[in-house]
Formats: sequence, C-alpha cells, structure tokens
Amino acid sequence: MPLFPTGRALLDPKFILAQAGLTLDEKYADFGAGTLGHFVFPATNIVGPGGYVYAVDILKSALQGIESRARLELVSNLTTVWGNVERLKGVNIPEHSLDLVSMINVSSLIKSESLVLQEAKRLLKPNGRFLVVDWTPGNESIGPASQKRSESEVVQPLIVRAGFRFFKTFKAGPYHWGMVFQNTSA
Repeated sequence: MPLFPTGRALLDPKFILAQAGLTLDEKYADFGAGTLGHFVFPATNIVGPGGYVYAVDILKSALQGIESRARLELVSNLTTVWGNVERLKGVNIPEHSLDLVSMINVSSLIKSESLVLQEAKRLLKPNGRFLVVDWTPGNESIGPASQKRSESEVVQPLIVRAGFRFFKTFKAGPYHWGMVFQNTSA
C-alpha cells in the first residue's frame, strides 16, 4: 500500500502563511477552517498575543473541534465563527478589519460563487491580502477528482475581476498551488 503525505508534508501552514506575509499583530481569517484548524493554530503563534485569528466554517461540528483544541492548548487569540462565506454579510466579523483571508482547498467556490470574493473584500482592510491554495490538476492518486480541481490560471482572472490585484504565485506543496492577492478597495 503506497504511503501518501498528510499534514505538514502535504501543506505546511507556516510556510504558506509566510508566503502570504502574515506577521505579528495581524488579524487573519481562514474561510473553511475545517475540524483540525490546520492553518488557524499555526497562525495564532505567528500573529502573537497582539494579533487575532478567526476560524470560519459553515459546519458547527468543525468549529467544535477547533474550540476543543483551543481550550486544551489555552489559545486565547482565536475565535470560531459559524458563517456562510457564500453569502454577502454571511460572516460575522467586523468589516475592513482583516489583514489576511485564506481559502484552502475550496477554490471551486470561487469559480461558482462571486459572493465569496465579495465577502473576502468586505472583511479585508484596504491592501489586505487574500490567499488561495488548492490542488494542482493531475496526479489524482491523492486528493479530489479532476473535476473538483482548478488550474491557478483559471482562478486568477476571476479573483482579479472581483477587484483584487494579483501579487504572486508559489508552489504550496507537492500537490498544491498557491496565490496571493491584494484588496484594491479603499
């Protein structure tokens, strides 16, 4: 039976958040944080006690997993937010308060729903950053089927048309691409 990478071997959150420029005292939200909070827990260390992290998910059960871990690890700069990123004003975070918003492995929402991008813009500060990471097409021995994967070249113009400025692209892992954009709203 072949061994497939998981966790940090698949996606290293510290490396990826560094590529997005997350630093001390910033405010960050992960749209679709999931049960494990793979990105939100490393982010709490990066932003430090003066920063803040929001784990956003539509599944209450996912948020309960993050809340349990946060209590166990005595994490005080993290809040879970039950919200719908596919609805304008579906995420209860103050407008224009975030330095970084991420969407990891959910770029299919960007292709089908421009409201996701509007919601990210609404929450980001002017010049705030938007991080998108997703599965590279091909090599389907791991990850979702090909119809659930998106080329970065397809996703990039959709995000730019929504009012973001393309900043950079990077290899996010052995099976993933990553892109960073800036919010152009004033």
